[in-house]
Amino acid sequence: MTTSDIPEPLKITEEHFLDTGTDVEAEIETEDAPPEIDRPWNPEQIRVNTKQFSLRNVLDMIEDESLELAPDFQRGRVWKPVQKSRLIESVLLQIPLPAFYFAEDTDGLMRVVDGLQRLSTIHDFVRGGEKQGFPLKGLEYLQSAVEGKRFEDLPAPWKRRIYNTQIVTNVIDPTTPADVMYDIFKRINTGGTPLNAQEIRHCMSKDRSRRILREMTFTAEFNEATNGMGGHIRMNDREMALRFAAFWLMGTEGYAKYAAMDSFLQRTTTVLDSAGEADARVDGLMSAFRKAMVNARLVFGEQAFRKWPLYSTGRNPINRALFETWSITLAAYEAADLEQRREAIVAAARQLMSRDYRYLEAITSSTGDVRRVRYRFEATARAAEAGK
Repeated sequence: MTTSDIPEPLKITEEHFLDTGTDVEAEIETEDAPPEIDRPWNPEQIRVNTKQFSLRNVLDMIEDESLELAPDFQRGRVWKPVQKSRLIESVLLQIPLPAFYFAEDTDGLMRVVDGLQRLSTIHDFVRGGEKQGFPLKGLEYLQSAVEGKRFEDLPAPWKRRIYNTQIVTNVIDPTTPADVMYDIFKRINTGGTPLNAQEIRHCMSKDRSRRILREMTFTAEFNEATNGMGGHIRMNDREMALRFAAFWLMGTEGYAKYAAMDSFLQRTTTVLDSAGEADARVDGLMSAFRKAMVNARLVFGEQAFRKWPLYSTGRNPINRALFETWSITLAAYEAADLEQRREAIVAAARQLMSRDYRYLEAITSSTGDVRRVRYRFEATARAAEAGK
């Protein structure tokens, strides 16, 4: 065997956030990829009401928990001090803020969908929160008046100006179907640092699915298998756990019904949020997930869920498609069996990632294509049988 026998490797691109690598490989959509299922929504299903609130009213809603700033969602609080201060300066200058989007559920609870960073900043400044407020710095127009001051230090007229500021809010009615709501979120998601798909799902979801995914990604087994991925700043850890849950609950045939990863994962989120629908299976899901993570670490070590072709050096970012296929596949095996066949399985997997160009495409580009999903699961299952 020579290196000339091995196809030219596909380029691996790591996702970045704030100029820092996330240790997750970017998924690529090719121009000739088949389109997702066409979904011509009935306009009557889209119900969005426009309301106006004062900032005092909004802050009170946050305090009494009738408006939720997406708990566990740290990505929305990454603005630098100067960015935060200049938003407050804009409010003090009475510059109208862009419209906000809230989603209302059947219990009347509202969640912030678009505008989370802005409201989090205003809430931190006025009501303190965990950070006990922050001093204004780097202002452009009000340096002499309020530079260096916290909210409690502002003169009463400036405080009233903040409290009385009116914001325009588009509230998505709870009768809007979940898939329609998700599409609305994607369309309005145009801020300075747009939310990714899992962050949008997190904003839409209920506490139940959030708790399940958080528990999955904070297990020692997951973090050992992924080099400490739990608590990922872009929620890629939650997306990987959700992908496992989706294929574990519904399989590849269930995926074929939706034929698009976003729809498949959104449906799974709804299932996890339904107290009656998935109750009996959650314990089994957690057990299978832990087992899969232990087995992945046992077989692949630090290369688990990463492209590891022959003659490669170093360690590539985690690949989502490899995560879902190998985790689901390995969950069906016992550790003692895998330990005996480890070398054969690794060799078979590395051959796939070196010589099978169809497999490489299936884990690299247009990974939501049903044919590619099926092929990578089938090929992975064959590799897991190596050494028998």
